[in-house]
Amino acid sequence: MRVTAVVVTFDRLDLLRELLARLAEVRQLEPRLHEVLVVDNASADGTGAYLQTLDDPRVQHRTLPTNTGGAGGFHTGLEWAVERDADLVWLMDDDGLPDPGCLATLLEHAGELDFWGPVVVDRERPERLVFPIRLPGRTRVVHDLHDVRAAAREGLIRDVVIPFNGVLVTRDLVASIGLPREEFFIWGDDHEYRLRAERAGARIATVVGARVLHPSVGQLGSPMMLGRTTYNHSPSELKHYCMARNNTLNLREYRGWLHVLLFWAKTVWFYLFTHPQPGRVLTSARAAVAGLRGDFTGHRRYLR
Repeated sequence: MRVTAVVVTFDRLDLLRELLARLAEVRQLEPRLHEVLVVDNASADGTGAYLQTLDDPRVQHRTLPTNTGGAGGFHTGLEWAVERDADLVWLMDDDGLPDPGCLATLLEHAGELDFWGPVVVDRERPERLVFPIRLPGRTRVVHDLHDVRAAAREGLIRDVVIPFNGVLVTRDLVASIGLPREEFFIWGDDHEYRLRAERAGARIATVVGARVLHPSVGQLGSPMMLGRTTYNHSPSELKHYCMARNNTLNLREYRGWLHVLLFWAKTVWFYLFTHPQPGRVLTSARAAVAGLRGDFTGHRRYLR
């Protein structure tokens, strides 16, 4: 079995160095990790020059001419890995740090799953999830690793995975559903890929015994309406614009217009009452309309 790791990076050289050192350690423990492919999204912090100094033939790299976001980076990296005959592709951002035994634990389920990954926990508080999870068949969103472990069956939470944070995807699934939507840029591309896999009947799961450490993402899953639901708030205008646009499209495609309307209602409520920031309502509307018109250029105004 030939496993290829794909790392997408942008302007986080220190984190990339740490991750590549960890992946070298993983390769010594798990010989099925054949190579590492690094996709550099036109970083301006010396990443390209650093990659040129690497002389390990099992670490290949490409620096893209422009920043295509995580969506474009994983589109490029996944296609590249398949071209290089990977049986399984291990996808990750530069800010994730898998435990040394993470890949070996994930590979225990090779052959029985198509799209699966580790739990993603806070570097500073590893008992906390970075990305809250709504457990299958439940309405409550959980934030603690303890709750995930308690809900696991045979070490798995089936039908749940946090894409592009140390996930494995099979070559056959890529052939079936294609590549990530590069035009999404960031926020929502990973979720769309999971939804596409789900629609195709892929076997999806989180392996609770495998772990990736990740920096906190702040207010993701902010409670609203007296804690009855949550909203994925970000202080970043870029991230919010992409989330509003891409989530609108994902809901329309996979859940229907009623869910789109509910998402818009939540957005208005959150930025008028829960976290007053009325300008965000207008930004959200512009983003959603642009996406529905097929315009994926609006996020560029927020790029530095």
